[in-house]
Formats: sequence, C-alpha cells, structure tokens
Amino acid sequence: MGLLQNIRRDIQAARERDPAATSTLEVIFTYPGFHARQFHRITHTLHRRGLRLPARLISHLSRALTGIEIHPGAQIGDGFFIDHGMGVVIGETTVIGDDCHLYQEVTLGGTSTKRTKRHPTLGNVVVVGAGAKIIGAVNIGDGAKIGAGSVVATNVPPNATVVGVPGHIVAYAEPGNDTVLRLPDPEWDIIQRLEQRISELEQRIAQLEGQDKTLPSPVEDE
Repeated sequence: MGLLQNIRRDIQAARERDPAATSTLEVIFTYPGFHARQFHRITHTLHRRGLRLPARLISHLSRALTGIEIHPGAQIGDGFFIDHGMGVVIGETTVIGDDCHLYQEVTLGGTSTKRTKRHPTLGNVVVVGAGAKIIGAVNIGDGAKIGAGSVVATNVPPNATVVGVPGHIVAYAEPGNDTVLRLPDPEWDIIQRLEQRISELEQRIAQLEGQDKTLPSPVEDE
C-alpha cells in the first residue's frame, strides 16, 4: 500500500470512528491525532535510516504542535486513530497493529531502563480508553478493549475487555459478533455485599430507634 493510500486510510479511520468528523478537510486541518500520525511517518523513516537526531527534533516539534508524543522508533500500523489526543505518550519500542484507536492521555510506557523491548505490543483493532496506562513489554490481543483509567501491566488475550487498577478482565466479545460474555467481577461483588449489609444495619437501627420511642417513660420514685 502506497503512502497516499495509507494517509487516505488514516482519514477514513477518523471519519468512521468519530461522529464529530463531518468532512475530509476537517480531519486534515483540525485533527491533532491525524497530524501526529503524519509527523511520525517522517520521523520513523529518519529513525530507520539512522538519522536519530533529526527524527527526535521533528518528533519534539510534533509534540509541541499536537500535544501527542510518539517516539520515532515506535511501529504503527494502518488505520491508526488518536481521538482528541492531548497527553498521549507512545514509547520507543511500542508496536501497534492495524485499525487501533487511542483516546486522550493514553500512555504506552516502559518499565525497564535497558535497551530492549520494554513497551507494549498492541494487536489489530485494539481500543484504549481515555487515561489508560499500558506499561511494560506486554501483549494486548486483537480486538481487546482497555477501559478508561485502567492500568495494565500483564498480557491481555484477544477480544477481552479490561478495566480497573490493576486491570482485570471483565468480559469477552465473540469476534465478528455483538455477543459479550460477562465474567464475574470480585471487587464489584464485594462492594455490592457491603452496600447490602450497610442497608440492613441501617434498617435495624431505625427499628430499634422506633421501639425506643414507643416504650413508656420510666416512673421516677418519689
């Protein structure tokens, strides 16, 4: 696929996934995620050719203009879309598959200081919600969804939905199907039991207070 076709696919991805996108020109001129992706095409090419300093300088300019930081070494597939985008950080050894969708303040970060694979690998059609953090050289399977604000530091299987801190799987979606298999959520179950217990205690207290009001007042000895 040629460069122009790849750019057209980026525009198409924005128009398909953002209901607010009303025209191609709007995406081209006003979408920082689209701008950051085109800057990255340039910086990644320079990075692969060993021109590391020019690549980082252009990357720094892109960050200043878009609010999105993508290291020139990151590998990004086709149909990539960053929605809103402010605060997104994508580390050097990150690998992102095709048709992935990131929201604002997402971090694809590393945990190691060694020059090795230390950032996440995202499969195809992965969605990462606003403020989510995926840390370390973990693998996120095709079709996975990472909930907003989640912190993920372990591998995620395909078609799973992950939420929470630390992230845990709460559902699976059948590929090509809207059917979702929801899994037990132990934390939510505990919260519900606590709420039920509190409600029962409040009712018992109210009953005891009502009984006290109906009892006759003690007669004082003369």
